Order: sequence, then C-alpha cells, then structure tokens
Amino acid sequence: MNIVKSERHKMITGVCGGLGEHFGIDPAIVRIGFVASFFLGVGFPVIAYIVLAAIMKNENYY
Repeated sequence: MNIVKSERHKMITGVCGGLGEHFGIDPAIVRIGFVASFFLGVGFPVIAYIVLAAIMKNENYY
C-alpha cells in the first residue's frame, strides 16, 4: 500500500490530496475533515497531518 503526497492536488504539503487520490474521494472532502476536526477541538488529526507530512513520500519519488 503506497500512499504518496499528491503534486496535482497539493495545497500545503499534498497529504490530503494524496489521501483523497488513494481512497478515490475528492481531496477537498479530506481537507474539510481535517479543518472541521481542528475547529471541533479534536487534536489527533492535526498531529496525524504533521506525521503524515513527515513520512509520506512525494509522488515523483518513484
């Protein structure tokens, strides 16, 4: 299972775009989920985003 950062749907680091492409959903929905969870006070997605940004490879890495 290779989830990579997206270069086409990149806003900040490409994490949400990569997740959206991998799971076959619109990357905007993934972004809305991260932002909504941030404003609802759930801290885990913010930490998860930072970790994913650090460990996910770039799309053009392969």
